[in-house]
Amino acid sequence: MERVARRRNHENDNGYSKEKDKDPEFVHRESVLTVLMNESLHIKAIYHIFVAILIMLFLDTVIYDIVERGKLNVGIASVVYGFGDIKRAFKIWLFELTVALIFYPGLRIYATTRKLVKKSAASCQLLAVVGVICLILLHICLIGVPCWELGRKHLAVGSSVAVTCEMFRFAMKICAVAGDCIPRCHNDQRPLPPFQHYLYFLFAPTLIYRDSYPRTKKIRWGMVLFHFSEVAAVVFYNCFLWERFILPYWSDYGKKPEVEAGTVVRGMFACVLPGLISFLCGFYCLLHAWLNAFAEIMTFGDRLFYEDWWTKSRYSNYYRAWNRVVSSWLRDYIFRPITPFAGRPLAYVTVFFVSSVAHEVILALGFGFFYPVLLIQFGVMGVMLLPLTATAGKRFPSIFNMFMWLSFFIGTGMLWSLYPMEYFARKNCPPSENDSFFIPKSWSCPKIVLKPNWTFENPFDLNIE
Repeated sequence: MERVARRRNHENDNGYSKEKDKDPEFVHRESVLTVLMNESLHIKAIYHIFVAILIMLFLDTVIYDIVERGKLNVGIASVVYGFGDIKRAFKIWLFELTVALIFYPGLRIYATTRKLVKKSAASCQLLAVVGVICLILLHICLIGVPCWELGRKHLAVGSSVAVTCEMFRFAMKICAVAGDCIPRCHNDQRPLPPFQHYLYFLFAPTLIYRDSYPRTKKIRWGMVLFHFSEVAAVVFYNCFLWERFILPYWSDYGKKPEVEAGTVVRGMFACVLPGLISFLCGFYCLLHAWLNAFAEIMTFGDRLFYEDWWTKSRYSNYYRAWNRVVSSWLRDYIFRPITPFAGRPLAYVTVFFVSSVAHEVILALGFGFFYPVLLIQFGVMGVMLLPLTATAGKRFPSIFNMFMWLSFFIGTGMLWSLYPMEYFARKNCPPSENDSFFIPKSWSCPKIVLKPNWTFENPFDLNIE
C-alpha cells in the first residue's frame, strides 16, 4: 500500500513533465492490483464480492434460460461467432510476425553496409535515406496489408480486433528497436543485440526497448494458468453481457422503418451499467491478467503495466496511468521527439490524434464500418477535458474524481449503444445505393420519431386535475 501511495503522491501536474516523466530503469515490481490484493484484505474482499456478483448474474441467466427456453444462453454462441475464422486470423498474424522478424536482418545489413561506407559522407547520407525509406515501406507493408485484407473480407469481431492489435504492437516494437539501435550503427559504441534478445522483446510485455530487463528466476505455471483462466472468464462474461443486456435492446434495431425516441433513450441508459462493467472487465483482462500471464511466461520482472488510475482527478494523469505500456511508448517516440520543434501543446494533440486514430482503426476493421464515436470521445473530448481538470482537479480532487467516473459511465454507455445501433442498422435495414463503409447507416435507418401528439409539459406544474 505504501508503494501505491508514494506513486500517487508523486504524480506530476502537467501530464508529461520535463523531468518527472522519465521512467525509472526497469525494476522488479508487481502490478498495482497484485500489491493491493496481497497487502489488503479489504481489497481482496472487494474482488471476491465482484466475482460473487458475476456468479449470481450468471446463475440468474442460466436458471431463467432453462425454465423459459429449455436451453442455455450464457455467451458461448457469441464467443464462437466473435472469434470465428481462426485459421484466417492466424494466417494474418503469421504475416505480421514475419514482417517483424524481417526487420532484424535488415538492421544487420544496414549496420554492415554503414561500416563499409563510413569514410564516405555522401554514401552515408544516401544509405541513411535508403534506410529510412525501407523502414517506412516495412511499416506500410505491416499495417497496409492486414488492413487491406480485413477491409476486403470482414473477419469476425474478436479475431479482427486481435490481429489488428498485434499489427500495431509489432509496428510499435519495430519503432522502439529502430530508435535505439540505428544510432549504434553510426557510432559503433554499442553492439547490436543478438537475435535471441530481439525475439524476446517481440513477445515481452513492454514497448520500450532495452538491452536487458529484470528477470524472475522461474516460471510459476500455476500463476500463468490462473491469469489465463481469468482472461477466459472475462471474455465469456463480456459475451454474456452482450447477449443478456445488449441484444434485447438493439438486435431488432432497423427492422421497422421508425422507432420511438423514448425506446432509444431507454436503451442507451440501460447500457450504461453493462458498459461500465465491460470497461472494467476489459481493463482487468488485458492490462492485468493477460500482461501478467505473459510476464510470468517470459520471466519479465517489471509488471507495473498500469497505475492506480481509478483515484485520479485529472485526465492528464488518468491517461498516463491507465495504460503505462502504451503511454510510455507515446511519450518516448512521439511526444519527446516532437516537443522541441512543435512545442508541448501540439505534441499533446499529436499524441491524442495518433492514439485515437489507432483505436478507431481497430474498431472500424473489427465491426466492418467506420463510426468515429470513440475518435470523438478520445481525440476531441479527451483533449478538451485536459485543461478543464488540470487545475480544478488538483484543487478539488474528490469532486473531479467523481466527475471522471461520471464521464466513464456516460462514455461507455454511449459506446455500448451507438456501435450496436449502427451494427444492427446495417444488418437489418434494407440495402441502399447510399450505403458506404464511412457513412453511418443508423443516421438514416430507422427514423427516430417522437410519440404521436407528444407535447412538452412544465415539470414544475403541480396542478392535479
